[in-house]
Amino acid sequence: MKQDNIIATQGLTNLFAGQPDMDSTDKKVEFIKTKLREFFNLKNVNFLFGAGTSNGAIDTMSELYKHLKFSEDEKNEEKEFKSIVAKEGENLENILKVMYSARNYYNGIHDDDKKAEDDITHYKELYDRLIKKIEGHIFDSINVDFATKECPKILGYYTTFYQKLAMRNKDLSRIRVFTTNNDLFNETALDSLNIHYINGFSGGLRRFFNPALFNYTWSKRMDTSIDKYEPIENLVYLYKIHGSINWRESTPLPGNFFEIEEFPSSDLTSDKACLIYPTPTKQDKSLGAPYVDLFREFQNKLLEPHSVLFVIGYGFNDRHVNDIIYRALATNSTINIVIFSSKPKDEDREKKPIFFVDDNRIFTFSGKVWDVDDEENKVEGSKHTINHFDYIVNELLPNLDAFKKEDNLVRFVNQLNNLTKDKK
Repeated sequence: MKQDNIIATQGLTNLFAGQPDMDSTDKKVEFIKTKLREFFNLKNVNFLFGAGTSNGAIDTMSELYKHLKFSEDEKNEEKEFKSIVAKEGENLENILKVMYSARNYYNGIHDDDKKAEDDITHYKELYDRLIKKIEGHIFDSINVDFATKECPKILGYYTTFYQKLAMRNKDLSRIRVFTTNNDLFNETALDSLNIHYINGFSGGLRRFFNPALFNYTWSKRMDTSIDKYEPIENLVYLYKIHGSINWRESTPLPGNFFEIEEFPSSDLTSDKACLIYPTPTKQDKSLGAPYVDLFREFQNKLLEPHSVLFVIGYGFNDRHVNDIIYRALATNSTINIVIFSSKPKDEDREKKPIFFVDDNRIFTFSGKVWDVDDEENKVEGSKHTINHFDYIVNELLPNLDAFKKEDNLVRFVNQLNNLTKDKK
């Protein structure tokens, strides 16, 4: 027998209240699935992925702090790091904020006294080394080997997500995925399924960023005798609003204004990566290119009529992202926001007001599901959190019929590859 503590709300109203036959877990889950299917009939379907979608394969901020180690040659760096921790606590985001501020301070002052100037230079170099070390530590945690540890399982969730949703009805807009993550799980999953995606980069030998590409689509010719085309079905728009580990600032080609270049995953280094590191001051960095273009796309897409934004794995800790969502709710009467997350505590009311607003366009789903032995009334196996990425993609999201044909193609290719490998 299944039991649960599932919570489903519309505004501040319990969605299960007043519904007949909501006395079992299966009926509650089916009710949520039906509600989600309704949203997929809207013209514009958007997703916002946060760190939670890659959780398990990539360390959280608290885990990154625990795993940060200093060598014998880094005693000065370790001493300064610990002095910041004593004031800010074991929060890597706040620690980085202090370091960025300190570096900016020392870069902006000058003293004619030689001893004072030497001290300034010392701290400039010290904070440069510290920041480089921590940014490299974060980069290494993101640049994962997809064949090790939990990565294959997490990649499987992404693959299932795109298998289910990428092939929408061609009369509706293609799905758009906005993500604050810098990893390559989305791209790897899409490539494995042979699904085309537009991420703002174009070119052959060298791929540079151009936001105009988000206004393009891929089409196929319907008749060889006439110029008649229709959009292809297997296409996704991917917006990495905090950058990516495979983006770098490069010298642009002639005729190309943008300096952001996409590199192969085999050629990645932390010193040249173009991404926004997690700090409370990241809103300031997001005002530069290419982030300003990506955030503008996010804002414009949420202002389109008859839109829905599914929020998965995002904790509403980014002020810039939050402001865009709030602005959309304030100006677009036809948007719906579907949040897979438990309600924060009352003390977070000011930080995350979206959970405390009584607005019928805001939906939240959270809770756990577990099996119980009928005779002994003991929990069997582990509890499943319905607002976690794995449960969402495996149990809640609809499987669009249009993809069944493509799934057969993928199965054929996999079997063919396995057979040809055996002969080699």
